[in-house]
Amino acid sequence: MQIDPAIALLLRAGGAALFASAALHKLRGFAYFRVALADYRLVPWWASGLAARSVVAAELATAALLASPLARPLGFAAAAGLLTAYSLAIAVNLLRGRSQIDCGCFGPAHRAPLGVSLLARNAVLGSLALLGLAPIAERPLVALDALTAAGGVALLALVYASANRLLENAPHLRALRGGS
Repeated sequence: MQIDPAIALLLRAGGAALFASAALHKLRGFAYFRVALADYRLVPWWASGLAARSVVAAELATAALLASPLARPLGFAAAAGLLTAYSLAIAVNLLRGRSQIDCGCFGPAHRAPLGVSLLARNAVLGSLALLGLAPIAERPLVALDALTAAGGVALLALVYASANRLLENAPHLRALRGGS
């Protein structure tokens, strides 16, 4: 299976924007992110600062790799790897019964507890990253392709932001419905 070069451009640009934005959210509220990461209890507290810095560095590196057409396979592999690592951390805590901790995904302004919906979101994003590894069809990019990719990135950003808002507000909606 080959993907169209415009789709490859859309996936690269969207992925780069996603990981750059994620890193910036974490940097803006770094102390909060460190606490959220420590709450996962996957590393001891004394190592949580280094772990938090490593996550941010990995996200920035992934964004840079995705932004570079020369590093396309490595960028998508890094994206899939990070999303898998995040999903494993969430799954471990869900299995431990620790669903009320903050995912740490959205920065200090927006809190979202762990849940299966986060795993589903990461599975969709991981699938897109894996799609980016597919061979690209031989066709030159034209100006309309760049416009299409830009519009696609904007649309994907709106869908992603809306989905995240739903994830963040799901516990409040459940409480309003009486816990059902």
